[in-house]
Amino acid sequence: MRLTTKGRFAVTAMIDLALRQNNGPVTLAAISQRQQISLSYLEQLFGKLRRHELVESTRGPGGGYTLGRKASDITVADIIVSVDEPIDATQCGGKENCLGEGNRCMTHDLWSQLNAKMVDFLDSVSLQSLVDEQIAKGVVVENAPLIKRAISSAPVVKPIRVNAPNSVFALGGAALSK
Repeated sequence: MRLTTKGRFAVTAMIDLALRQNNGPVTLAAISQRQQISLSYLEQLFGKLRRHELVESTRGPGGGYTLGRKASDITVADIIVSVDEPIDATQCGGKENCLGEGNRCMTHDLWSQLNAKMVDFLDSVSLQSLVDEQIAKGVVVENAPLIKRAISSAPVVKPIRVNAPNSVFALGGAALSK
């Protein structure tokens, strides 16, 4: 099995989200910046994670993403499967037609057993355990500053209204009507 960047990035982004969600919804732009993952790629991944109810989105100012379940209830296997990452080491994708027409290769059972072990392992690792590892390693989670709207003491300046023609044609029409 080869874990592609899709699964790797999804797990990384979920760890980042779980570390920071106590400060409120986390934006994909912030995750993108911290983890050096393309924003558009994160949008695709989080769309899939949301459809599998691993994350919830909040729209509008101050919006972003939070976990859809407790971090202890989300496994790495959940994350990888939700982004359509196959966990399969067989050549045939588990269809038992490695050599075509229903013929299995000699190592099909070996790779099938490896698949089962990988799924068991990834299913045994919770998102919370990965978050705890990061905290133990000394990852610093900055507190997000509260966003306050600036209130200016300067008066609001209204635009100046000019009562003049706004085109050459209107100028000509105004000249003719006089």
